Order: sequence, then structure tokens, then C-alpha cells
Amino acid sequence: MTKNNNMPLKGQIVTNPLTKDTYEFIETAKDTNGASVILKATIYNKGKLVPNHFHLLQDESFEVISGKLTIIKDNQLTTLTTGEKITLPKNIPHNHYNNESTPVTYIHSVSPALDFDYLIENLMGLTADGKSKNGKFGLMQELVTLKYLDSKTFLADMPIGLQKILMNTIAPIGRLLGYRAIYKKYSGIEK
Repeated sequence: MTKNNNMPLKGQIVTNPLTKDTYEFIETAKDTNGASVILKATIYNKGKLVPNHFHLLQDESFEVISGKLTIIKDNQLTTLTTGEKITLPKNIPHNHYNNESTPVTYIHSVSPALDFDYLIENLMGLTADGKSKNGKFGLMQELVTLKYLDSKTFLADMPIGLQKILMNTIAPIGRLLGYRAIYKKYSGIEK
């Protein structure tokens, strides 16, 4: 599907050009009136893509279509296989990733949607533009993203107070330097 640069679209597929991981929007925030975002993800890359984290306002659900999905929930490791599902409630430290040499495909639901679909578009856009090194986007970009997204997320292994201090002092400087949580280039809006 061709991107029209206005917003995430149902049926749109975004691809990580480095790992070839794909994310297809099954339903966007617009499609569900903000209730949820539903993606079909195929992850080829082995290992964690992001640090352990938790969401303040959103629950995440995963249903494996093929392969194996590794889940960390409250420091407990679980592996889901075809047909298995799990919900990771808000405020619970977690992670999900492919820990196998073969790809995993799963349905990923996030509710409420907030701006999660825009986040996915922007992470893939930044990666395509070479702004990511080993899945990391740099401290300034990450702090701007954390501060200005409605989909509030915190790292699980760093005190929240410290994260808030960094977000509230460094992220505004990042904005002045041109960093954005959502870039118009990737999503048609800017945050």
C-alpha cells in the first residue's frame, strides 16, 4: 500500500529496512475511534528490539500466528507458540521479542490507541533514514519521544523520577534542536 503521508492507514505496511521486520496496520486509531491499534508483525530479527519498559495508560495483547514469541512480564520469561495469547497490562514491566533463528508473526493490539500507530511509523521512518544504531535512536531523540507522545512509556530498569527529570529538562532542548516525537515527514503531523 502506498503511503499518503497523512496518517497511519489500514492495510499500510511499514518495514524496518535493517532487519526486514514488517508491521501491517490491521486497524488504526482512526478505524477504532481511538479504542485500539491492531498490527500484524513479522519479526525476523533475533533479540530484544527495545529495553524492558511499561506503559502508563495502555494494555498490550499478543496472539502468535506462527513461530515463537518470547515475553518478559514482571521478570518472568515465557515463550508463546502458534495460537497462544497474552495480555500485558499497563504499569507492568515487560518486553516481547523473537528469540529464535526463524521469524515470528503475531497480532499486536494496544488499547487505548492514543498515538501508538504514529509511533510505529516514526520508528520505522527514523530507521530508514539511518537515525538508529542497533535499535537505539540516541538519548535526545528517545527523551523527546517519551516526553511528547500521548502513549506514555517508561524504562523498567531506571527510576521513574530520574526519567521524568531527564524528560523535562533535556527533551525541551531537543525540541529546540528540531527533534520531534512524531515527524511530519513520516506521519503528516508533528508532535
